[in-house]
Amino acid sequence: MQTNDTYQCITDAIIEQLEAGTKPWIRPWRGNSRGSLIPRRASGEAYRGINVLMLWLSGQLSGYDENTWMTYRQAAEHGGQVRKGEKGTLVVKYGTFTPKEREDDEQTIPYLRGYTVFNVEQIDNLPDYFTAPVEPVIAAPVPVDDRAERFIEMTGAAVTYTGTQACYRPALDDILIPARERFHDEVHLYSTIFHEIGHWSGVKHRLDRDLSGRFGSAAYAAEELVAEMSAAFVCADLGIAHDPRDNTASYIDSWLKILKADKRAIVTAAAKAQAVADYLQSLVGGDRVEAA
Repeated sequence: MQTNDTYQCITDAIIEQLEAGTKPWIRPWRGNSRGSLIPRRASGEAYRGINVLMLWLSGQLSGYDENTWMTYRQAAEHGGQVRKGEKGTLVVKYGTFTPKEREDDEQTIPYLRGYTVFNVEQIDNLPDYFTAPVEPVIAAPVPVDDRAERFIEMTGAAVTYTGTQACYRPALDDILIPARERFHDEVHLYSTIFHEIGHWSGVKHRLDRDLSGRFGSAAYAAEELVAEMSAAFVCADLGIAHDPRDNTASYIDSWLKILKADKRAIVTAAAKAQAVADYLQSLVGGDRVEAA
């Protein structure tokens, strides 16, 4: 598959869902007994960046509870068989190469190479350890999630509960979050906090992203997209739901304009969101945080 075709295929899939009013990075559930909602390879290694979005989208549309994916060959190596008629999902491998004519100047060219994977629910005869029982539905929302609270504390971000608007203030390097009772539930609360922490990560002395965009500009929309996806990634890795609820049709329209203008935009945004998630994990000292 050619690089341009891969970019376009990914972008078209995301655009289709945004136009239908669905944001593929929204995770409206808590996950199975393994905790994390980040998609995994057969080896247990986590997918990253745009592949997380593509697998979330495929799993959401197909109704899969499991988050492990593998190629046809990997399924066979584990004694499994992809069921006849099952449709695979596109994921990509990132890489760079140096053309022979440029070997002297050491310039490299990035590429995406697409390949197909299947969810373990599409595969028969796999060992039992590839599946896990789904947690029972929680009857009532829990107002405080100890793991999320511990993660927030360990990032070092200054979060103050006050006022009626959630925002990151670059000049003061702090985050304002409305009082807890103003949120619909703990899902709305933590999705909002991690969104603002995403912005917090972008200042010059952290990840140095462009935070200067005005509301309505392409730069503003791009940063909002990074912050929302990074919140989805962090929530998923903590095994908690993600649904900010506050993104209006105007946000979706602004994202659609970006994606339609640049087929690489969603891949770039997902990579930056992954960088945010990685950075926050580095601050808390690992890929798992237990409640204090």
